[in-house]
Amino acid sequence: MFGPEGPSLRELAVQALSSVERGYDLLAPKFDHTPFRTPESVLAAVAKALARTGSYGDGLDLCCGTGAGVEVLAEVCGRSVTGVDFSAGMLEVARRRVRVGEPRVAWVRADARALPFAPAFDLVVSFGAFGHFLPRELPGLFAQVHSVLRPGGCFAFPVVAPPGPLSPAYWMLLGFDTAMRVRNAVWRPPFVMYYRAFRLGEVRTELGRAGFRVELQALPEFGRRRDGSPRVRMVVARRVV
Repeated sequence: MFGPEGPSLRELAVQALSSVERGYDLLAPKFDHTPFRTPESVLAAVAKALARTGSYGDGLDLCCGTGAGVEVLAEVCGRSVTGVDFSAGMLEVARRRVRVGEPRVAWVRADARALPFAPAFDLVVSFGAFGHFLPRELPGLFAQVHSVLRPGGCFAFPVVAPPGPLSPAYWMLLGFDTAMRVRNAVWRPPFVMYYRAFRLGEVRTELGRAGFRVELQALPEFGRRRDGSPRVRMVVARRVV
């Protein structure tokens, strides 16, 4: 599943029995060789879509991990790009791995629920991080993003359509989430990572309450499902005030 350069089953078990922060510190050196990293196809499609939405000066990659989203921002932001994550291990890998010329890049260790920034960004992106936040945390998370955007600024992220109950992926994700809930019921510290807790309807509602105007843009590179709905959308939430 992970290939020869990815983590072993033992390493994954140790990570899963750690806190989220410690787990990612341990996984960081091999993270880019796991399926947890956002695929290049998604990154490229988002970069292309963002280029159509306008020009940006300063960008922030929320929960940047090893910096894949920072490379997307570097394509569409003209002044500066910042990656923020609470895992020191992931940031260390990002510093070594990401090499871009302009715009300038900075790395900041911080919790997404308490961002240490003024309203200094025109664009915030995030890739694959929302499973680490419980539904009750979304209002605070979105309020933080709102607080660091300039008026009119954009918060953008891709969302994959959930698989239907007849799909093997549906049962795989359900099994994973169930196993994580059992793990967190019997083991401390908790490791929050749920694939089915981030529901688009609830997300749109909470973004609106946080002061965003929300649009959905289909990413045509991934086609449509049998019912005609896009397989992958980009949420584009603009700060109204």
